[in-house]
Amino acid sequence: MKVILLQDVKGQGKKGDVKNVSEGYARNFLFPKNLAAEASSGNIKQLDHQKKAADERKEKEQEQAEALAKKLDSFKVEIRAKSGEGGRLFGSITSKQIAQELAAKSIKIDKRKIQLDEPIRSLGVTQVPVKLHPNVTGTIHVHVIEEA
Repeated sequence: MKVILLQDVKGQGKKGDVKNVSEGYARNFLFPKNLAAEASSGNIKQLDHQKKAADERKEKEQEQAEALAKKLDSFKVEIRAKSGEGGRLFGSITSKQIAQELAAKSIKIDKRKIQLDEPIRSLGVTQVPVKLHPNVTGTIHVHVIEEA
């Protein structure tokens, strides 16, 4: 019996796969737990439509991420911090502070997407990568200025 998996099923396949399983397995296990639906022509058409809509949505998200990455490349964030001798900061600049500065300039980026290996501890300009999409990475120029 052909079924369309509605969720990932261990040992059978991923969500959206069309699989050939035994009738007893389908009727007694997959259907009652809403893990699969019968692969009728209507259900297959609906599955194709859903896949097409998901692909379009992913493509649109990637285009938006690429546009934001271009905008970020020409963008400079200035953060003021107290520093001691030799340009060393008292404390450090974290991804949370960078995200707050971006939010103040109406660019909303989650602090977890800012890939700062370790906090910034010195004055000057630092290039910070931002993972906007699995395939798109932008760069923010963070300029740390001494606070008067």
